[in-house]
Amino acid sequence: MAKPPLSMKPTGWFQVAWSADIKPGDVRRMTYFDREMVGWRTASGEAVVMDAYCEHLGAHLGYGGHVEGEVIECPFHGWQWNKDGRNVCIPYQDRPNRGRRIRSYPVAERNESIYIWHDVDGREPYFDAPDVFAGFGDGSSAADYYPPMTLHRERLELHPQYVLENGVDFAHFKFVHKTPIVPVFTRHDFTGPWSYVDFTITFEGDDTQSIEDVRSGVEAINGGLGIAVTKSWGMVDNRTISAITPVDDRTSDVRFMVYIGRSPGRDDQRAEAKAADFGAEVIRQFTQDVHIWSHQRYSDPPALATAEYEGFTALRKWAAQFYPDGRGGNAAAHARSEKDVDLEFSRPTTKSEKGRAE
Repeated sequence: MAKPPLSMKPTGWFQVAWSADIKPGDVRRMTYFDREMVGWRTASGEAVVMDAYCEHLGAHLGYGGHVEGEVIECPFHGWQWNKDGRNVCIPYQDRPNRGRRIRSYPVAERNESIYIWHDVDGREPYFDAPDVFAGFGDGSSAADYYPPMTLHRERLELHPQYVLENGVDFAHFKFVHKTPIVPVFTRHDFTGPWSYVDFTITFEGDDTQSIEDVRSGVEAINGGLGIAVTKSWGMVDNRTISAITPVDDRTSDVRFMVYIGRSPGRDDQRAEAKAADFGAEVIRQFTQDVHIWSHQRYSDPPALATAEYEGFTALRKWAAQFYPDGRGGNAAAHARSEKDVDLEFSRPTTKSEKGRAE
């Protein structure tokens, strides 16, 4: 894959672990946004993520650092740091060093996932990480679903924006996922940090049916560039979470989770087995997308069919707000903007535009 021209350090919430990965007292090494980090959990159960290096003499807290109650202790000289990255104890001195601080990250833990807020300028969170249940406001909870099935792929050469663009790419469903007909989008809302995309879709029947006859679909919420949650309607009840987190300037980690709904009055082994089969199929279809994303070149501007123009244009304009330069981090676009050249997508020319040109 060609190196993405988009910045790999966007603002927003990004998943760095499953909740089960970090138990009370654990210290876990991780690398995201080209920074060495550690995730750890206090004795009281709070998840913490901070930069990995002790501010004393630079020891890596992920190699021998350990949790003592509500703080993490450096293996080199025993300096202790709290969840905010502040030094609270120097064991051979009667006061801590209040002038130094390890960078810590705001953490949101929900849906059995640990998310951090990333912003290169250190701004506080200005929107929430979406919840796959509460986000849809229908009163559902994890108790209504079987335990989630998950997928985790590390250091793939793809950018988080590829995944969100997939959500407005109606045509790929027929050719990648073999839906009998092309879905129709019923909502594009890109007015805030959360965007909403709804569409009508079916995986049953043949290509003789009409989209007007379809009574099933998907609702999606994109919480910035890092997290997308979906719920289905009119089909097997399922909810998904896709989370793409940049590791360095070329690669990202991919995490995916699917919940399959329990059938009221049917909670036997057969129902659970059918749910597991359906969950495996959802994951299989997601891996089809992952295979394409991880070998994709970002096309800018893209050559779009007429029907694709609205969705892709709206999403890319919306996505630009999360990049450090406010323009998507695209070097070519940055150079052109300095020359006051208006960068537009290569959209198909309409008949009326051809007439005016002639």
